[in-house]
Amino acid sequence: MLSYYDKIIESLNASIKELTIELNSTIPLAEAAIELTTKSLFELKQVVLKNGFKTEQEEINFFKYFKPNIVSKLIYYNSIYKIETKKPTGDKAIKKHLQNELAKLKRYFDDNLEFYKYYRTNSTHLDNKYFVRGKHDIKLSLDTYYFEADHNFSTSHDYKVAKIIANDLIQVYLENERSNIAKKNKNIHSDPISWTSSKTALIELIYALHSQSVFNNGNVDIKAIAKTFENALDIDLGDFYHTYLELRNRKINPTKFLDSLRESLIRKMDE
Repeated sequence: MLSYYDKIIESLNASIKELTIELNSTIPLAEAAIELTTKSLFELKQVVLKNGFKTEQEEINFFKYFKPNIVSKLIYYNSIYKIETKKPTGDKAIKKHLQNELAKLKRYFDDNLEFYKYYRTNSTHLDNKYFVRGKHDIKLSLDTYYFEADHNFSTSHDYKVAKIIANDLIQVYLENERSNIAKKNKNIHSDPISWTSSKTALIELIYALHSQSVFNNGNVDIKAIAKTFENALDIDLGDFYHTYLELRNRKINPTKFLDSLRESLIRKMDE
């Protein structure tokens, strides 16, 4: 039976991995991962309610390792969804927002320090109380969640294990976000980059990007795109429309720069 649980978890992990490749935005990824995880958890519950466990140790292993593995993903992606949808604008406000979320993790750690020690030291002497259904002890720091949960599919501490796993992942996510802000601010104050190819090449690139509607879903004027590049690269493109007409009227290879980009990228990939 445990191998069956492994298959459910492996399938879920593979599906989420595919999502991270397909979706390049955090919120849609979190939404899709929540849906997948909820389905896997429901499937897991049906199997447990139907078949039960052969031994108490099998039940302990399930609620100490297998179920928390899936529930932790649900907690993680739900938390990321909330963090991202509530994220303010401006680096200063975002940093404060991230710091508040880190403080929540610290409070949960402080409030559950004894169980953190038990779980992270791989202790087992209280497993028959923590991870066997119907064996809860009110003196062992129970989450309110437990009293509202389905006791046929929950023990007093399986959710705490899931919370610990999820909180570790959330902390990594928050620290990475803070690091990205710091890197961005550092880059802003570092030496500016400059365009060292020809202005004609840059204009060819700008028009290609505009034709592909990569900015604002295509709802932006070519002048605004050109101005953005001029400001970012501190360059004066002059009469870029006239240059574009010259590119368009080339007899041979009107997309010379774009073709060279493609060739260079393929060569780099091959190397």
